[in-house]
Amino acid sequence: MERHFHEQLQKLKESLLQMAAEVESSIAKAIDALVERNSNLADEVIRSDDVINNFEILNEEQCLKLLATQQPMAMDLRFITSAIKINNDLERMGDHAVNIAERVKILSEEEQLKPLIDIPRMAEIAQLMLKDSLDCFIKGNAEQAQLVCLRDDEVDQLDDQIFRELLTYMLSDPKTIARALHLIIISKNLERIADLATNISEEVIFIYKAQNIKHHLGDHEQRHIDTK
Repeated sequence: MERHFHEQLQKLKESLLQMAAEVESSIAKAIDALVERNSNLADEVIRSDDVINNFEILNEEQCLKLLATQQPMAMDLRFITSAIKINNDLERMGDHAVNIAERVKILSEEEQLKPLIDIPRMAEIAQLMLKDSLDCFIKGNAEQAQLVCLRDDEVDQLDDQIFRELLTYMLSDPKTIARALHLIIISKNLERIADLATNISEEVIFIYKAQNIKHHLGDHEQRHIDTK
């Protein structure tokens, strides 16, 4: 019985990682579509949302079934409850990728407002945060997950910088307002993706250290973990 239970946990983990691979691909394609002004690639991102949504439903059903039939304890219980949250975070990341793709389809038909430098940089950090948070989830590395959480500030700073720069464009020329607003919204979606990657890392810390660090510290404070 116990062996079957742990096989089911492994199956759940593998399904979450397959879902995460779809999400990572969607985010990467959305940013490539933005940089390349490629509406067809943006359409691929929008179509892939159904795949991610189906994974969310499947994973949630697996989690609820395990909770109802196995009565897990300790780390296994933390793993399943965190898996529900991670599953939801991944689905929301997929939604943000779709939001970016929808803005790309509009922008690709307009004259480019400015060279894209900060947004691709922001996307690179957010994507790396997601990758690293998933690596921590796979390896059970709470210490490394802590470092992922701390990198969220860099994304927030870029988001603020992008907003200030685009606001300058809008104030100087009203004709730029629509395009600038689309870029601001894209930046905000990337900022949310980084927040959700941080959430995953926080869940890793909860699973493997039984510590809930959400809402406990300010933006620039070190989140200390008891490693004993």
